[in-house]
Amino acid sequence: MDGPTPPGRSFAAGPLLAVSWLTVLPARVRTGDDGSLPAGAPASALRWAPVVGAALGLAGGGLLLGLSAASVSPVVAGLLVVGFWALVTRGMHLDGLADTADGLGSYGPPERALRIMADGGAGPFAVVTLIVVLGAQAGALAQLAAAGPVPVLTGCALAAATGRAGFCWVARRGVAAARPGGLGATVAGSQPAWVAPLWWLALAAAAAPLLTAPITGGSAHHVTTAFSASAGVALAALLVVGLAAHTRRRF
Repeated sequence: MDGPTPPGRSFAAGPLLAVSWLTVLPARVRTGDDGSLPAGAPASALRWAPVVGAALGLAGGGLLLGLSAASVSPVVAGLLVVGFWALVTRGMHLDGLADTADGLGSYGPPERALRIMADGGAGPFAVVTLIVVLGAQAGALAQLAAAGPVPVLTGCALAAATGRAGFCWVARRGVAAARPGGLGATVAGSQPAWVAPLWWLALAAAAAPLLTAPITGGSAHHVTTAFSASAGVALAALLVVGLAAHTRRRF
């Protein structure tokens, strides 16, 4: 008797799956008779994650510009944009951040830390981490709001894409999932080690021409802005690499 028919490979499956995983948009990916995804789609979805992130960043930047044009307080506008990003991503990244903070804060063996992370509740480490991170994001957006349309849109898109490129680093080959099952096990070990660094380099290089274009101030201001963008990408990459190494040891 024939078994279930697996789905065939499709170029569109990776981008659609990335949109489905990372946003609230109703992207549909054709699955096999047994519900399996097309071959290679999960790995491809991670490589498309920075593109989805850039689109989310542009949407948030557009909202920030609109709120600023409506004379909304920069801090309130920043908080609303942070809330918008949480809404359109189902809060998935915030949930993961909270779980990671509680797991690391437990100072227990890996088995206990993983149980705490799987519990679903939010402990004190999670609460404090979310307050600090979301507050810092809102404050950064409030400061960015006065920079003009091009820096706002470029900065928001660059930040969102840079963070999501980190998915490819933590899912690189040779790194096993902390536990079987779940989304992590689906994509663990699926990425060559060069994918995330290549994304980070490309993002830093792509931002420089936009941020050195005549916007406001003298040419020295443009060069400083472009350098800050590249330095921000590099700092984010280092933080991802460092945190990934630490969580790998702990969990």
